[in-house]
Amino acid sequence: MGFFNDISLGLRTYFKATGFIFSKGLWWYFIFPVVLTIILFFGGFTLVDKLTDFIKDSLFGLTNLENADFFLANYLKGFLTGFIWIIFKLLFFFVFTYFVGYIILILMSPVFAFLSEKTDKIITGKDYPFNAEQLMRDIVRGIIIALRNMFIELGCIIVLFIISFIPIIGWLFALLSPVILFFISSYFYGFSFMDYTNERRKLSVKQSVSIIRKYKGLTLANGSVFSLSLLIPFCGILLAGFTAIVSVVAATLAMDEIESQSKKLALKT
Repeated sequence: MGFFNDISLGLRTYFKATGFIFSKGLWWYFIFPVVLTIILFFGGFTLVDKLTDFIKDSLFGLTNLENADFFLANYLKGFLTGFIWIIFKLLFFFVFTYFVGYIILILMSPVFAFLSEKTDKIITGKDYPFNAEQLMRDIVRGIIIALRNMFIELGCIIVLFIISFIPIIGWLFALLSPVILFFISSYFYGFSFMDYTNERRKLSVKQSVSIIRKYKGLTLANGSVFSLSLLIPFCGILLAGFTAIVSVVAATLAMDEIESQSKKLALKT
């Protein structure tokens, strides 16, 4: 299969996955992203509030501002409290927005592993008896792959940032960096979604990397839809969880189709 054929397969199976989820009774998996988003938002805001109070109390304690009674002391305390609160809220949104894709991949790894297995069972009819040890291996590997890809992507961001300081060439890279980073993210997201099938087939991480590089068009197509959902203002974070569910099913459908085509070619030869 060529690069553009792989892209076509990735997009085709993505649209197919949506109907597959509802027709095969897998729609209830969409409950998990809703629960996860609620937990992340409320947990994140609670953590930020507690961190803000801790920083404020520490600052006031070091400066003895809490007991200050000079002119405008109350206004200064109010200003510093509000300033710290805003800074940490902005920091939370920045970190959460950037890393939310990998946060979803890591925290929902158990759901993705089980969903991919369930999808494969429906397609092929293969029975996968529940095995807690195997499920844990799938979950751990999913987390390791997500962390691996996240750090590689961070490395790419740092390299692009350094290049951006080079005159002329750096300016061009600075203009193109959002597009470059989008495709890098899409590739690594697609990698994570497709690796669940490779793990189920007992492939090592090295073997999985080799296969995914071979079908990089498919990997990009699968991950790009998830990346696009993250870019939607305000509701992108919520939509990303739903998109991730579809991405896992689409990746499983695509990998099973590739395996089926390979078997047919083998029989002909």
